[in-house]
Amino acid sequence: MAARILSTGARSAFAASMTSATTRATARNFHATPRALADATAAALPVRKPVGAFRGGLFGFLLGTTLAGGGVYGYTLRDYKASNELLTEDIYALQQACQRLNAYVKTLEEKMDAAERKRG
Repeated sequence: MAARILSTGARSAFAASMTSATTRATARNFHATPRALADATAAALPVRKPVGAFRGGLFGFLLGTTLAGGGVYGYTLRDYKASNELLTEDIYALQQACQRLNAYVKTLEEKMDAAERKRG
């Protein structure tokens, strides 16, 4: 039993010494001269042309105008559809009222004709 305890202890100590040795062997120092470092950063970043204030302002104005126009157009279109639906409903209601009035007038005329026939 004691041999087993010693063997597991020795195994863990050996593993710990191996990991520290491998980390020392794999760790390396980075060293670059200022000239090589400047060349690496200059090549990595592309040169960017600045956008002029006139072009940027004009683009922003056109984008804002387009978005505002689209919003107004959508609002106007929704309002037009709602008004058109209300007007159509009113026209149908007026048509039904006219048909009822026409039927009522016909019944009155028939009653008047029947009353005149009785007299005459």
